[in-house]
Amino acid sequence: MSEVLVLVDHIDGEIKKVTFELLTAARSLGEPSAVVVGTSGTAAKLKESLAAYGAEKVYVAESDDATGYLVTPKVDVLAALVASKSPAAVLVAASADGKEVAGRLAARTGSGLLVDAIGVEGSGSDVTAVQSIFGGAFTVKSKTTVGTPIVSVRPGGVESSESAGAAAEEVVEVPATDAAKATKITGAEPIVGGDRPELTEASIVVSGGRGVGSAEKFDVVEKLADAFGAAVGASRAAVDSGYYPAQFQVGQTGKTVSPQLYVALGISGAIQHRAGMQTSKTIVAVNKDAEAPIFEIADYGIVGDLFAVAPQLTDEVGKRKG
Repeated sequence: MSEVLVLVDHIDGEIKKVTFELLTAARSLGEPSAVVVGTSGTAAKLKESLAAYGAEKVYVAESDDATGYLVTPKVDVLAALVASKSPAAVLVAASADGKEVAGRLAARTGSGLLVDAIGVEGSGSDVTAVQSIFGGAFTVKSKTTVGTPIVSVRPGGVESSESAGAAAEEVVEVPATDAAKATKITGAEPIVGGDRPELTEASIVVSGGRGVGSAEKFDVVEKLADAFGAAVGASRAAVDSGYYPAQFQVGQTGKTVSPQLYVALGISGAIQHRAGMQTSKTIVAVNKDAEAPIFEIADYGIVGDLFAVAPQLTDEVGKRKG
C-alpha cells in the first residue's frame, strides 16, 4: 500500500484537531505516515494520539533548530522524505503556516499543488482533491499532472475518525538550515484568548453578526458561549464594524470551523460567512429577518430579537448544566 505523508500540526507538544482529520483523509489514499517536526521529545508526547487515528509510521524529525525558523525546517524534512520514500501524496493543514509549507514544498520538489481541499480520493499515485469553490456554491475535483501531489486540507473539511495504527517510529535527520536563506524566529508571544477554547478546535461555537449592534452589546454572545463552554466567533460584518477582533472572524476570509454545534446570533448568512461554517453538524440561527439566508442551512431557526432569545437560552443552558 502506498505511503501518504501527513505533516503533524502541533503547538508545544499539543496536537491540533486538524491533524486527526489529515490522518483520516490519508487512510483513504494509502498508509498514513505522520511527520513530526519539533524539538527533542515532541514525538513521544504525540505518538499515542497519532496511533489512535491510524498513523502506521511516525517520522521523528527533532532538533533544537526545528522550531527556530519559520517553516523552513518542515519543508526541508518533507522534501527529504519525498525524495527518499516516494509517497503517494503529502497532506498538510490549510493554515497560514501549512499553506506556505505546501507552496514551498511543491516548488522545491517540482510537484503539483492542490489547495484548500475538503476531501481527497483515490489510491496509489492517482490522487484527487475535492474542493469547495465560490463560497461553497460548487464542488470541484482536481488532480496534479507532475510530481508528488501536495495537498493542503481545510481544517474542518474532513470528519475525523479513529482507527488504530502501529505508529512505528523512524528517526529522520533535520537538515541544517542556511540562516542566510531562512527567517529566524527571535521571539514568540501567544495571543491572549482567555479561558475559552480556540475557535477552530472548539466543539461548540457561538457567533455574532451585524445584528448585535455594537462592541458593548457583544457580551450577549460571550455570555451564551460561556454557558456552553464554547468559543466565540464573529461575522465579517461584525469585525469590519469594530464589534469584535479580526482573529475571531468566521468565513471565507476568516477561519473555517466545523463544530458539533454552531449558534449564529444576528448573522444574515451571506455566502462568504456560510463558506466558513456550513459543515457544522448542527446549526442554530436567531435573526429578526425571516428571509435571512442563514435559515436556508440552519437545522433550527428562531425568528426573533436575539437580545430576547439569547439570554433565555443562556439561562436555560445554565440550569441544565447546574
